[in-house]
Amino acid sequence: MAGGEAGGLRERKKRQTRALISETAIALFLEKGFDAVSVAEIAAAADVSKPTLFRYFPAKEDLALHRFSDHEDEAARTVAAARRGGVAPLDALRAHFLEGLTRRDPVTGLCDHPAVLAFQRLLYGTPALVARLYGYQRRSEEALAGELGGDPLAARLAAGQIVAVTRVLAEENARRMAAGESADAVHREAVAAAERAFRGLREGLPALRIS
Repeated sequence: MAGGEAGGLRERKKRQTRALISETAIALFLEKGFDAVSVAEIAAAADVSKPTLFRYFPAKEDLALHRFSDHEDEAARTVAAARRGGVAPLDALRAHFLEGLTRRDPVTGLCDHPAVLAFQRLLYGTPALVARLYGYQRRSEEALAGELGGDPLAARLAAGQIVAVTRVLAEENARRMAAGESADAVHREAVAAAERAFRGLREGLPALRIS
């Protein structure tokens, strides 16, 4: 087997193992509650050793928040791809969020799938997970600020506003889903709220020379 193929296979197996451990942990957390499940129990259920588990997930909270890790640099990647196509950062981020609403992407909060609702109850009902989630959001801001470039302070201020706006929009959508409303019924209002929020960003960010 060629070196490239072997390396690709190893990476694929690592991703599969990481996903298996995380999904096993989440299933146990949903069944018993986050605090009632030990790392040793998760390792046994996933058929891996504790040292192996900790190589993939340094902290117990990371087992539940693995689903967010792929989204940490999503805003930054969206801006980078848009710039290659000549699209302004804020236009790209607005379009990306609206597309997420259409897809019922759980990251936008507009998803009423029972498994997603159960996971959100677990997440927002567990203080340790909420606290850990702020770390993911901070790293998202840092990645976006780095991609926006220019004056470092202006980039940080802009990234903070953009991430905060999308977070609040997602939380409001998730709140309505948790209250029993359907994603289809809320979609139009969620789009209107997003448009209003991004319009506010568009009016404010030019002062930082970012649009």
